[in-house]
Amino acid sequence: MSRIGRSPIPLPKGVEVAAAAGRVTVKGPKGALEVAISPRLTVEIEGGEVRVQRPGDARADRAQHGLARTLIANAITGVSEGFSKRLEIQGVGYRCVMKGTTLELSLGFSHPVAVEAPEGITIAATEPTKITVSGIDKQLVGQVAANIRALRSPDSYHGKGVRYQGEYVKLKPGKAAAR
Repeated sequence: MSRIGRSPIPLPKGVEVAAAAGRVTVKGPKGALEVAISPRLTVEIEGGEVRVQRPGDARADRAQHGLARTLIANAITGVSEGFSKRLEIQGVGYRCVMKGTTLELSLGFSHPVAVEAPEGITIAATEPTKITVSGIDKQLVGQVAANIRALRSPDSYHGKGVRYQGEYVKLKPGKAAAR
């Protein structure tokens, strides 16, 4: 059996889980999420924990078992605690500012770049060089953060650009080092 798939998911207080064929609905204090899983898998909710069972050892069932358990666990964590990603901007003149719900970035282009937050995601510019992306859907939070980073990913020669907080960018030596 899958080591990930067979481990139970504890349910925090205030979180409700309902399972139907191919769908698991999770409701909590921060909102509600619906997770699509393989219809061959069964989800059992009992005693304050959720377990995912598979019908047999077929390759496709084994592949879906751990995935379904992780998706459900992420949904439970999202509706109870939420997820967030932090980004940093480095570079002379590079900055960000919130204008309503729109994040406006100055990244060395001839124009400012505007990023609109999708539904369910909150973007905050805590400082002129720090951005926080938060929400209940782990995949959507990560995708929005990756889209912001892709607007000006870190330059490997100067280190300028948008990076995740704590991300290390190894700088290349450049032409002067060849002498």
